[in-house]
Amino acid sequence: MLSIGILGTGRMGNAIGLRLLDEGFDLSVWNRTASKTLALEQAGARVVQDPESLVKAVDVVISIVTNHDAIRDIYWGSRGVLSADLDGKIIMEMSTVLPEETRTLGAAILEQKGIMIECPVGGTVTPARTGKLLGLLGGTTEDIKKIEPILSSLCRRYEHVGPIGSGAAMKLCVNLPLMVFWQSFGEALGLVKELQLEPEQLINLMMDTSGAPNVLKTRGPNIAKRLSGGEQIPPAFDIHSIVKDFRSMLHEGNRLGMEMPTTSGAIEGFSQSIAAGYGNYDGTEQPVLWSKGIVGSKGHGEES
Repeated sequence: MLSIGILGTGRMGNAIGLRLLDEGFDLSVWNRTASKTLALEQAGARVVQDPESLVKAVDVVISIVTNHDAIRDIYWGSRGVLSADLDGKIIMEMSTVLPEETRTLGAAILEQKGIMIECPVGGTVTPARTGKLLGLLGGTTEDIKKIEPILSSLCRRYEHVGPIGSGAAMKLCVNLPLMVFWQSFGEALGLVKELQLEPEQLINLMMDTSGAPNVLKTRGPNIAKRLSGGEQIPPAFDIHSIVKDFRSMLHEGNRLGMEMPTTSGAIEGFSQSIAAGYGNYDGTEQPVLWSKGIVGSKGHGEES
């Protein structure tokens, strides 16, 4: 069985690591903040000192980090991935980054005789923990076959969408309508707040309409609880991360010569939530914040 290393044990990296341990894989881990490796270490993973050491210890390296700066650090930084001998090593990049970044990274890995496969995923912590992610693969068919045991353990479905860079582009495509939906849903709910319907009734009704995406069937009940004053939804994909991805989408759209007015408008809505101090809230909190007038109101709403 392939030995695996994970670079980046935040919420998603931790969930992926626990899933791989459950599936019987030998696992090593590293994170810039060492305390975030504790749960995986307690579950049976080995903690290493730096990315270079991790590459030496495993067959396949999974990288899943937050942004461009983190990518630069773990690959090009002191004792980074590119400091190691990559001959025969497989680097599986799962971060959500720009297509041009994955192409640059792929070229650097190939130059050192390594193999790069990109696999950004659709899904958050719970699908990662239960092996129900959607894998969006960029690379060669031959290389992807080498990691099929890993893909089968993590994904309910995985698709090869093209060469390196294609997976990153597809991830932006997948995320855009979902993230726009949370903003538009908040505005929609705001239009009927004077009706004073019970939140459970309102959300249940919206879930049964043609405008409801699949995600509302799973997230809708939690949103209804929040509208009723329930506890904050634990962050799986927070508002800061959503705005970061939106900016990547605009960057890619600009490269392609596209106007993206819907995306630009949604950024404004989420940016208001960040400015009001809600950037660390889960993205599914956006319709709650907006519909209750906590943000996006000409007055000053208060959360009940």
